[in-house]
Amino acid sequence: MITIKDNSLCCGCMACVQVCPKQCIQIYEDREGFLYPKADKAQCNDCGRCESVCPELQQNAGRIPLEVYAAFNPDEEIRRQSSSGGIFTLLAESVIDEGGVVFGARFDEYWEVMHDYTETKEGLAAFRGSKYMQSRTGNAYLQARQFLQAGRKVLFTGTPCQIAGLKGFLKKEYENLLAVDFVCHGVPSPKIWRMYLDETVGLSGKRQISTIKDICFRHKKSGWKRYSLVITTSQTMTAGGENPALVSEVFTENPFMKAFLGDLILRPSCYRCPSKAGKSGSDMTIGDFWGIEKINPGFDDDKGCSLVMLNNEKGVELFRSLQTVCQRMTYSQALAGNPSISHSVSLTKYRDFFFRRCDKKQSVICAIDDRYSMRLRKRVLRFLQTIG
Repeated sequence: MITIKDNSLCCGCMACVQVCPKQCIQIYEDREGFLYPKADKAQCNDCGRCESVCPELQQNAGRIPLEVYAAFNPDEEIRRQSSSGGIFTLLAESVIDEGGVVFGARFDEYWEVMHDYTETKEGLAAFRGSKYMQSRTGNAYLQARQFLQAGRKVLFTGTPCQIAGLKGFLKKEYENLLAVDFVCHGVPSPKIWRMYLDETVGLSGKRQISTIKDICFRHKKSGWKRYSLVITTSQTMTAGGENPALVSEVFTENPFMKAFLGDLILRPSCYRCPSKAGKSGSDMTIGDFWGIEKINPGFDDDKGCSLVMLNNEKGVELFRSLQTVCQRMTYSQALAGNPSISHSVSLTKYRDFFFRRCDKKQSVICAIDDRYSMRLRKRVLRFLQTIG
């Protein structure tokens, strides 16, 4: 029976919930906004299936990829719409062309993130682009297994721990499954995201979700390397028309992105991820090829360049069939700009302080200002001590 005594030992993949034959594992949200499973002891028959699929309890050995590439989609419009080089779309389109199904993360009606699937190329737009919060897997593993058992080709994309959860859930290898994870910095709190949206787009403290028309975490208006978080809204004017309003900030200036990239709001398990360094069991890993401008300046036009790591022969075969602009790289070159491939971020001492300030002030913006103000005060005190 799954029992969470330490929140840092649950990555939130929810494979345990989906595998339970008694359906006696419920999901609850903790004070930080992360989801955790909780078994009903009265209904549980101790079959052990939940523990057998858990990526935390059943960790795989690490792997080094067979081949590594810097690559991008030759379709300029798709690359513009993508967070990096648009490789996901090429993979997904190839699977759909064979009558397959693609699973990915999309926004729901409340602009939170959930896993879903599409059988059409038109449906891929919802999955395109990074979404910086933990997605709810729901019944995605169950749905994927149904398609696989029916003989359909399935592309399943997710965080490394979600792919590890999927592989544990399936309990066998499927030739018609392509499992693709991405280089993951960590997953931020959905609660902090809700607070940020309330504060940024809200009106008199009430959520105005219906006014949001689009959210892009990685808009390339200032280039791939200086991406912006852009929230597009429409506010109804008295004349009856729509007045487009734009919230747009470069990631280094945006409060939510500063909290995320400052490692203040990550899930506790992200500071000791059980699925990095190839342990997820994915066929392919994709991400941004940060540092490509140093390795090969001629390959970087600041429109987005993908890192592609092929973890087995299935991944190699599929990637080579795609029409990409690519260059062979080494694993060490990939690691240089992407340490998150193999290492978890460090747990910052300011994390608890940040969550407490968010709760006290009901403001992400004030909390991030307090966090940096506190750090500045400490620097001033240290300076005064050195000259005292």
